[in-house]
Amino acid sequence: MSDQSRFNYGGQAVIEGVMIRGRQYMSLAVRRQDGTIFQESEPLNSLFTGGIRRIPLLRGTVVLLETLLLGMKALNKSASMAAIDPEDDEQQEISSWFMAGAVALSLALGISIFFMGPLLIVQYLIDPHIEGVPYIPSAQLSNLIEGAIRLIALVAYIGGIGFFPDIKRVFAYHGAEHMAVHTHEAGLPLIVENVRKFDTPHPRCGTAFLLTVLLVSIVVFAFFPQPPLLWRIVSRIALIPVVAAISYEIIRFSGARQDKLIGQLVAGPGLLLQRLTTRQPDESQIEVAISAMEGAVAADQGREYRPEAVTASGSDSGGDSIIDEEATGSVESADGPAENSGPE
Repeated sequence: MSDQSRFNYGGQAVIEGVMIRGRQYMSLAVRRQDGTIFQESEPLNSLFTGGIRRIPLLRGTVVLLETLLLGMKALNKSASMAAIDPEDDEQQEISSWFMAGAVALSLALGISIFFMGPLLIVQYLIDPHIEGVPYIPSAQLSNLIEGAIRLIALVAYIGGIGFFPDIKRVFAYHGAEHMAVHTHEAGLPLIVENVRKFDTPHPRCGTAFLLTVLLVSIVVFAFFPQPPLLWRIVSRIALIPVVAAISYEIIRFSGARQDKLIGQLVAGPGLLLQRLTTRQPDESQIEVAISAMEGAVAADQGREYRPEAVTASGSDSGGDSIIDEEATGSVESADGPAENSGPE
């Protein structure tokens, strides 16, 4: 088996498309307004392909950084391409400043809902001077309650946004991405008929990474005392890289052992949560996922890829590359944390 075939690809769903992170290239495929598929590949920064990706614990922080940067870039590009009519020369791409503002607003809301909210609620519960509130003197119990609130908020948020039509389409592309990765890892030709054989959840999904981060943070913070609010905030922020690093190694461990009971048990909660973050895609969405996957493989192999060649009965490369774990024992995410891709 060639070195190329031992590489595990990963990526994420974007607006009307899919991004796949390959060994040396990122591939983006988007369904445009006229029904055609826009696909392009570009080389990855050497920071995300160097030796640091093989250093335990440090690689988790690098993957988290890569996920944020590549995710923002792919979302920006996909939003622009999905909105542009190829026949209208006067249309412009979405401003990078607009996308940066949208991302900043999303981060602010995310921190408020999933970080500050649970922290303030617990701070209220541990204040012995507030009458009518059940005082919680135990630091361990208060930290566990904080983690539980954060976990409930995450599940409720994902479940809630899943009712919006636009988010449903993103979740369908998420499912298409996973199914394409499953197909490629199985060594089958990347055609719609084969992709349809697989389920939408994937054990190395970025959703699983996010859930693992929350669960690991509950365990880590459970052993912390009850310092003043400011120090509680600082400790949460300062330990994000540590929690992410541990979580990444857990995902690697479970992803490499899906043929064993321990790997299946560890991956179980993440697979269950993916029932909320993935949907069954239609044929056109599967074609986009195939284009993204084939584009990444072609770029890594140094050959040209033609997205218009994707059909229900065949694809440009004929699925000639089998995706396995690397010789180093790496675990790649279908759309999230792994040796060679980051979380969604």
